[in-house]
Amino acid sequence: MLRRLLFVVLVVSSCTPSGRSAAGPSQRIVSLLPSFTEILFDIGAGDRVVGRTQWCDYPPAALAVPSVGEGLPPNIEAVAARRPDLVVLYNAGPNATAAKQLERLGIRTVLIDLNRLEDLGPAARTLGKLTGREQQAESLATAMDGLAARPPPSATTSLAFVVWDNPPIIIGHGSYLDQLAAQAGARNVFGDITAPSAQVALETIVARDPQWIAVLSDSAAPPGFAKRREWRAVRAVREGHFLFLKGSLFGRPGPRSDEAIRQFRALLAR
Repeated sequence: MLRRLLFVVLVVSSCTPSGRSAAGPSQRIVSLLPSFTEILFDIGAGDRVVGRTQWCDYPPAALAVPSVGEGLPPNIEAVAARRPDLVVLYNAGPNATAAKQLERLGIRTVLIDLNRLEDLGPAARTLGKLTGREQQAESLATAMDGLAARPPPSATTSLAFVVWDNPPIIIGHGSYLDQLAAQAGARNVFGDITAPSAQVALETIVARDPQWIAVLSDSAAPPGFAKRREWRAVRAVREGHFLFLKGSLFGRPGPRSDEAIRQFRALLAR
């Protein structure tokens, strides 16, 4: 569970492609980030995906694609075994090293840094060019550009994202989750922290007194820290004001971002 949480935090924490050029659209793609997998299926290139990470579970058709493992860092042997002509990786340190290894094997790679709403349009356009699906990708990119440019509504409530409890790690302003909250009408009480995530003292969470505690969880059961005496000093914890955000929807910038915002708004309106 910890590995999955850290994976989501890293991902939601400028689309910068890197890789050698190749003639013609890619036909055999290994996608090493759930967001990329969703974009590829959305633009009509899902039939080109021959490898995915174990976290790539949407759309349902992606589950029929063989998994090559966790994906960060990738299993080079498992990826190469799928005989790809393109591997798409999230632009992080371990993946940059892996990309060089794959290039040495003669496999084209592209590194894409997909962190925030405004990165979605460029990411879709890059994948559209690589697959020859420019028209479909432009349609998606235009919609995503509009979403990123949409002014957020006035905040009617406050929250803190807690992604780890010992020590407390929260989500700051430089993150996709912060953007979702703002678009849903919530103020992140740690919006003054420019980093995507940061470690803070529990006393700071108490002092900022968020109305909600948002956690990435596929379960609606209160997190383990809710029972600990020190955490009950946080009013939202004491009153059971938790927002349970499914990581497979809320932790992925992608074609379903607008749906994530709608669901976020509905959760806040309960």
